[in-house]
Amino acid sequence: MSALLERIGVELPVVQAGMGGGIARHELAVAVSEAGGLGTIGTDDAPVLQRELDAARSKTGKPIAVNLLLPFADTASWRVARQADAVVTFWGRPLRRSPGVWLHQCGSLQEALTARAAGADGVIVQGVEAGGHVRGTRPADEILAEVRTAIGPDYPVLKAGGIADAGDVRTALDQGADAAVLGTRFLMSDECRATPAYKQRLMESRDTVLNQLFCVGWPSATTRVLWNEACERWLDENGNEPSWVRALQTALSVLPRRAPAARAPPVQPLRAHDEHAEAAARRGRALRRPDRGAPARRPAGGRADSRAGALSRQFERTFPASGRA
Repeated sequence: MSALLERIGVELPVVQAGMGGGIARHELAVAVSEAGGLGTIGTDDAPVLQRELDAARSKTGKPIAVNLLLPFADTASWRVARQADAVVTFWGRPLRRSPGVWLHQCGSLQEALTARAAGADGVIVQGVEAGGHVRGTRPADEILAEVRTAIGPDYPVLKAGGIADAGDVRTALDQGADAAVLGTRFLMSDECRATPAYKQRLMESRDTVLNQLFCVGWPSATTRVLWNEACERWLDENGNEPSWVRALQTALSVLPRRAPAARAPPVQPLRAHDEHAEAAARRGRALRRPDRGAPARRPAGGRADSRAGALSRQFERTFPASGRA
């Protein structure tokens, strides 16, 4: 595991993704960090971030990260994020605005090189198989290999996309990653704020699709989502949205960032509209294996009630202290 993560007190090569829309708050971040990984509070308005970070600090002395989406991060958001042990940024021109540990998520070699040049302490390479907002257009394995070859063995590189269990984490480490980033797998845990109905949909679903229907104000932003009523209505047989949708996204992106439509992170459907839920994972990967691994279970009725801490401790059995270097 990277010396960078060890320096801030992370014990296991497991990072919980900072899922937005109010679903990755202090309960989830604390559970993951207490179990040895790095828990992350998902992007939100500055007052919410402050409240959640304060709540996390009151419950654990372990490291906590804060995730920021650069198109929507304002001065107040950065003021809060600097109080965390690490800041994880995504989507936008990387620029160091925190003196502490800063990781930037990338979807290509060029983005990784740009982030390193901007002073990022490490990068997360995200493959096309990831859920939610997807920057990569190729499999994570390919991007990781390309980045590691170009950057060398010493710079911290984490892998994200389609990772569900300890075997996937081991594969990522063997491929040269310093740690693995998991989102959908932790989304299924009790500590995640996603609604029970949404978690049930994840348990029952298999099909996902990349599209640009759910990114108000984000031009060319692609999301991997569960197939839902909106997709059924608006996507054609090839999975493409109408051209006017992309034009609308571009037009809205030039609105002042203080305008509500421009500032609100485009993950709000997670809070109230489960039928249009946004985050998913590649078919056959994290989404398709909710019951893989002993700590997770699917009880009567199929409710996803695995504990995030237990999920993280699953990795501790695979990566004991003697093997974490």
